[in-house]
Parts: sequence; structure tokens; C-alpha cells
Amino acid sequence: MRHSLRETWSGLKRNIAMTIAVIVTMAVSLSLLGAGLLTSMEVDLAKRSLYDKIEISVFLCTDQTHGGRCEPGKGVTEAQRDQIQQTLEANPEVDEVIYESKEKAFEEFQRVFADSPVLTSRTAEDMQDSFRVKLVNPENYAGVVSEAKGLQGVQNVQDLHTVLEPMFKWLGALQWATIIMSALLLLAAALQIANTIRMAAFTRRREIGIMRLVGASNLYILLPFLLESLIAGLIGVLLAAGALVAGYWFIIVQNAQTSITALPWIGWGDLITAILAIAAVGVALAIIPTLLATRKYLRI
Repeated sequence: MRHSLRETWSGLKRNIAMTIAVIVTMAVSLSLLGAGLLTSMEVDLAKRSLYDKIEISVFLCTDQTHGGRCEPGKGVTEAQRDQIQQTLEANPEVDEVIYESKEKAFEEFQRVFADSPVLTSRTAEDMQDSFRVKLVNPENYAGVVSEAKGLQGVQNVQDLHTVLEPMFKWLGALQWATIIMSALLLLAAALQIANTIRMAAFTRRREIGIMRLVGASNLYILLPFLLESLIAGLIGVLLAAGALVAGYWFIIVQNAQTSITALPWIGWGDLITAILAIAAVGVALAIIPTLLATRKYLRI
């Protein structure tokens, strides 16, 4: 073991520039990979939370409304309102249907615009009564929206999916871009590790040949190279973990959680999961290229 440690230290000093390059590349690539994993966790968490709260609002016709399935100058009739409610409740994708009268809508309008000059511009008669529809699975909204739009007496159907889906689409694109960039950098780090170990093995090829002749095992010969790459990999993992912890603390804990309270945010457990994932990738990235780079020197 003393010989292996001595050879490892000698190899690290001999290839110090390449070792630093490997550490920096691994730290950056693993940081990006960890950021991509955390982004993926946050997107999934936010999607589940927001989709669970989504309701479809079915606005009914009034004397002043146009478009949809409204007759010009006529509001929804009692028969049409009952038919709309019965149709919505009969849909297997619907969990609950709540009727909101004009008066209730006006109370909500007064609450929202209590300090605004807009408050005096509306009366209860100007409001639309509506149905608020809660879904069994909020992601299966398209069929309910399509059915509601075709009902007589419905002026408009609104849901937040049209707002949320583009946002999640862009967040998903950002997540994949981060992961792809990290994968390219990880490939560069793997090539750097393989090249560094190959150069170290080439400079010690005579010593390796002598050890083979005297019966040294493959593990005994390989151990200094493995330790050399593992040390560089573990330093890269530690730097990446530090960057993730710092980013999580300053971006999410200190800023996002206090300024955007409507969204749920990933916790320390998710951060630890991401760190363990990049640690596993870092160790594999250190071992596999080393084994591939030194295999020809281990042949008799």
C-alpha cells in the first residue's frame, strides 16, 4: 500500500496541470448535471402542485355578452343552466361542479379591486355567473373544456393550462439544455482522465513491465492509477457539491422561497439526492476511463 500511495503522489505531481484541468472540468460538468437534476425535481414538484389546484371556469351568457354559444342579446336560461350543470357532473373526468352566481362573482370582484378606481365601474348585473369545475386528474382537461365549449348558454371556458404549459415547456427545455451541456463536459472530463492516465502509464511502462515479470497482480499495478483518478474525481465532486449547496442556499432559500410563496420548493432532501447522484457519476467517471486507458499495459 505504501508503494501505491507513493506512486499516486508522484503521478499527481508529475501531471499537475492535467490533474487541475480534470478537476475543473469535472467540477463544472457535475455542477451543471446537479443543477439540471434539481431543476427537474422543481419542475415536477411545481407541476404536481399547480395542476392539483387548477379549476376550469365555465362562464355563462348574459344580455351583454357575445361569442361562444350565446344568442345575441339573451342571457342563459334556467333550463340551459341546469343542462350545463348536469352535463358537467355526468362527465367521468369531473370531480366537483360548483355554481358561482353573479352576486358571488361581484363580491369577489369587490374584494380583488377594493383599492382600485375600477371598483365603481361594475355592478352585480355586469358580472357573469359561472361554474367552477374540479377535475379528477387535472392533466386530463382537454375533453372537459371541449365539451363545455359546445354547450348552449356557455360564453367562454377558461383554464390555466394555456398559461402553465408554455412555462413548463420552457423550464423543461432549460432542464434538458443543462443536462446536455453537462453530458458534453462530462465526456470531455472522461477523455481528459483517460489521456492523463494513458500518459502516466506510458511513462511508467518499463516499471509496469518489470512488475509483470516478477508476478505483480493487475490490482497492484492498477491501484496507483485508480487512486490518482479517484482523487481528482472526488475533488471535483466536492467542488460541485459545494457549488450546489451554495446555489441552493442563496437562490432558493434566501430568495425564491421568500419572494415566490405560491410555489412549493425543493428541500434539503432533494439537494442531498442530487449530490449523491453526481457523486456516483463522478466516481464512475474516474474509474471507467482509467480501466480502459490502462488495460493494454496490464497484458502479459
